[in-house]
Amino acid sequence: MTLAAAPATGTLWTWRDFTVHYVRAGEPRTDRPPLLLVHGFGASTDHWLKNIAGLQQDFEVWAIDLIGFGRSSKPAGGYSSDLWRDQLSDFIEQVIGRPAVIAGNSIGGYSCLFTAATRPQWVRGAVLLNGVGSFKDQIPEQAPNPFKQAVGELIKAVVLSPIPSWFIFQFVRNKSYIRKTLTQVYVNKEAVTEELIENIYRPATERDAPGAFAALFKAPRGERVDVLLAQLELPLLLLWCT
Repeated sequence: MTLAAAPATGTLWTWRDFTVHYVRAGEPRTDRPPLLLVHGFGASTDHWLKNIAGLQQDFEVWAIDLIGFGRSSKPAGGYSSDLWRDQLSDFIEQVIGRPAVIAGNSIGGYSCLFTAATRPQWVRGAVLLNGVGSFKDQIPEQAPNPFKQAVGELIKAVVLSPIPSWFIFQFVRNKSYIRKTLTQVYVNKEAVTEELIENIYRPATERDAPGAFAALFKAPRGERVDVLLAQLELPLLLLWCT
């Protein structure tokens, strides 16, 4: 009889005065590197539970909540691709203790690519699942219109100021809105369960969540994907599901 694998256990790690939540499952293997899973925007380690259950038989599996998400700290500013890159590379060095394969979805995929390209000493390979990020050919070559740029920045500043952003956040964190959004992006509608909705809703109820929500949208644009790909010297698996 095959014994069921032990469930992933949640642990807190203090990093730069932030609290970082992560889970670990499986046993270290001498013949393969550990695997670190990084969630997408609005998600958390909870979204990897089924993946972890399937992978922990063959891998030492870790999953982490990026700063601003899940059960990790949610500061009201300071977000950038550098922050998450440093969080991931320091986590691998200080907690996992040896280079890992990093796999991420959405913004987590971009963070994995950025980490693999700029902190290769702690990465054995990267997996991008529907990663995000801009390419050079998506950015207009001509100089931006100063007036349009100023108007855009003004609108952004007004919308993301405390009171308007708070009302927007109350709308997008509503369970019915979460359910509708998940139904639009999940191919398998049966996967949109009440547990999944609750996993997204729960972090949004934390006191610091509204401020983090506004700050995340003010974060600077990271390095272009094509630049990072040109720097990358490690194995890369790119998966895009439609």
